[in-house]
Amino acid sequence: MIDLQQLRETPEAFKASQQAREADPGLVDEILAADEARRAALTSFEEARAEQKSFSKQVAKEKDKDAKARLVAEAKGKAEKVKALQADADEAGFAFDKLVRKLPNLVIDGVPAGGEDDSVELRREGTPRDFAAEGFEPQDHLAIGEGLGAIDTARGAKVSGARFYYLTGFGARLELALLTMGLDTAEKHGFSPVITPTLVKPEVMGGTGFLGEHADEVYRLEADDLFLVGTSEVPLAGYHMDEILDLDAGPKRYGGWSPCYRREAGSYGKDTRGILRVHQFQKVEMFSYVKQEDALAEHERMLSIQEEMLAKCELPYRVVDIAAGDLGDSAARKYDCEAWVPTQETYRELTSTSNCTTFQARRLKIRERTDKGTRPVATLNGTVANTRWIVALLENHQQADGSVRIPTALRPYLGGMSGYGPDGARYED
Repeated sequence: MIDLQQLRETPEAFKASQQAREADPGLVDEILAADEARRAALTSFEEARAEQKSFSKQVAKEKDKDAKARLVAEAKGKAEKVKALQADADEAGFAFDKLVRKLPNLVIDGVPAGGEDDSVELRREGTPRDFAAEGFEPQDHLAIGEGLGAIDTARGAKVSGARFYYLTGFGARLELALLTMGLDTAEKHGFSPVITPTLVKPEVMGGTGFLGEHADEVYRLEADDLFLVGTSEVPLAGYHMDEILDLDAGPKRYGGWSPCYRREAGSYGKDTRGILRVHQFQKVEMFSYVKQEDALAEHERMLSIQEEMLAKCELPYRVVDIAAGDLGDSAARKYDCEAWVPTQETYRELTSTSNCTTFQARRLKIRERTDKGTRPVATLNGTVANTRWIVALLENHQQADGSVRIPTALRPYLGGMSGYGPDGARYED
């Protein structure tokens, strides 16, 4: 939910934001017109109700029987008028709410305009390996995973359908090690570990902005009117719903570990091989509640933690400032970290971090108390690690004999193992 007062005062800023998102700027004028109609209808209703209350007192004071009967009849007409005006006000309010919920967050100045192809690379870190110089052709992550007995997509499809998989043996241990290192890294930076629910109510899913244009990506359990989350950002955003927070001692930071579910609607035929784009995966997610003026600094802080994790995993990567048209409804700015995938000869997203400013907090009624009363907080989120990282880990650290080297920082989480090879071969320094 956007700041309505800000919209009224600076509509051109919101129109520019819509244009940057490649969305309809006319929506802003529609919302303002609906807001004016809503306020006018509410004023008419309140004036009529005040008149009705005053008239009721006049009726009560009337002593003459005949006069009172006439006043009672007139009061009945006024009551019917009030009822009709209330219905008009309710309808105008509903129309306004429906429109205003279509308006995405106001993008932050400097966010690149345009769609996916207009995102801006900010920097690159690390150097991709030259496999030709090493004398062998790299395999993709699925071939490596199958050779190690770590990934089984055939049985995943047999049991659950396309885009499902099993992580077995080393694959299962690798995911747990990666996520545990991610949670430890987040906790080191002040994020309290949380195991979250993976089913949420509609008001929570909608409050975080996931029931807008990308609602078709979300799994819904209609019989229970609950949604499966695609990220622990959703239950973590709902954690303090309808609360007033004390942020004077600093932000509230949580590191959520959860299974995640995404329908991947609209991605038919894309990344169907392996585990790059799947319906179910594990993820550790950072989530922060901060004062509005601290949001920009917190966003950079989250990005630095993500880069720390990528460095620990010894992965070449680049940082991308995502274009406005590729942002979700709730994000005002988003940075992605994309790791190099050798067999695709390109960078693929491993993490994203979004500054949602007050958009989610307004919807979920999460505020902080100040000297001037209460005001919405700002919320931010960022991935620390997820199942997709296995793709980059296997491909970047593969060896000519089919084994995989374990990054130094990850070894303590795998019992000190420095590498793993076919037929269960374990290597230790």
